[in-house]
Amino acid sequence: MAGPTNTQFAVAVHVLTYLSGFRERGPIGATELAASTNVNPVHVRRVLGPLREAGIVTSSPGAKGGWELALEPEDITLADVWRLVQGPDHVIGLHAPSPDCPVGRAINDSLAEIDRRVAAAVEAELGSQTVAHLATGVRLP
Repeated sequence: MAGPTNTQFAVAVHVLTYLSGFRERGPIGATELAASTNVNPVHVRRVLGPLREAGIVTSSPGAKGGWELALEPEDITLADVWRLVQGPDHVIGLHAPSPDCPVGRAINDSLAEIDRRVAAAVEAELGSQTVAHLATGVRLP
């Protein structure tokens, strides 16, 4: 049975695309970003934290504060976002099999190699796309 899907990458890309589309407005608050992404404002702030630390977005406090892009949309690849949000986690979830099982003793090495290849393919594809690419496909009011 599959567990819940981690949506942090999708939320991060959604927010970055939103910030790109409304750049001229200045800082945008977490409440507005949460309404757009249909998640809690706390979740938005947690997702954006690593992006702020990496210099992709900035935040300013106060009633007129909020989040803004720190880089040009064409300079933010989806691979950059993926690495920050995904971190060192495997693409394929590995488990702790029984060391008493002959399959269990070997399966994770095989899966880890597949995981490395899948991760490289994902990063290559995401590296060819930028926030600017996504923003061009969005119609804003």
